[in-house]
Amino acid sequence: MSWLDLAAVPLLARVCLVVLFPFSALDKILHWKDALQQADSSFLPRATGPVLLVAAIVVELVAPVCIVAGWHDRLAALVLAGFCVATALLYHRFWNSADFWVRGQSKGRTQFWDFLKNFGLVGGLLLVVVGAQLVPVSTVIEHPLSSGPISATSVETARPQAPATPAMSTPTR
Repeated sequence: MSWLDLAAVPLLARVCLVVLFPFSALDKILHWKDALQQADSSFLPRATGPVLLVAAIVVELVAPVCIVAGWHDRLAALVLAGFCVATALLYHRFWNSADFWVRGQSKGRTQFWDFLKNFGLVGGLLLVVVGAQLVPVSTVIEHPLSSGPISATSVETARPQAPATPAMSTPTR
């Protein structure tokens, strides 16, 4: 494998996966009152807002650095995935919006897409957690429609195996 396969592409993928989090933390710091208002908008007690906000800022600043640097990256990705799940469930509750099925602009549909985007990020972060196997870029270019090694392996292991037939024993004389 080349440096492109071993370093450049995985680094680029990790940066792209987590690039939004530090900017989100900065936005929370610069617009504290608005962020606190959103933190207090969940069903949790209002007193938890400042604590949740500080915790979110710490997670959004520290976890991406760990993931990109490869320092405790699996733990950091797991924490960030949990953060995304919690954020989706606490703050993107599209099912509570009465305007979800209304034509035109809808806060409910906006919340729905944000909810799904959070879970899309969870999927990418879980790939960091489980240590997805790298494939050389040249293999991807040569076989662009082939399955990745994870799905190819899971298909092989999912196929039922024919039961082994016992060997016919012949009586010895």
